[in-house]
Amino acid sequence: MEKKFYVYILLTERNTYYCGYTDDVEKRFKAHLSGHGAKYTRANKPVKIVWQKEFLTKSEAQKEECRIKKLTHAQKEKLIS
Repeated sequence: MEKKFYVYILLTERNTYYCGYTDDVEKRFKAHLSGHGAKYTRANKPVKIVWQKEFLTKSEAQKEECRIKKLTHAQKEKLIS
């Protein structure tokens, strides 16, 4: 079975977005909730996963994560909707 990678966006309590990549979105979200996901999500508690997209390679996922992180809040909202 081929491993898949995902880029995801979380909505935080402060109405900000956090973008990351993983090979297991649910497991990663639980890590964020428990305070072990990322420095940003320790300070900005995640509420829910609002967007995710599947990729066949880690490299593709990382490139998309990098692209999304450069977007403005409004551009991320447009992507999500």
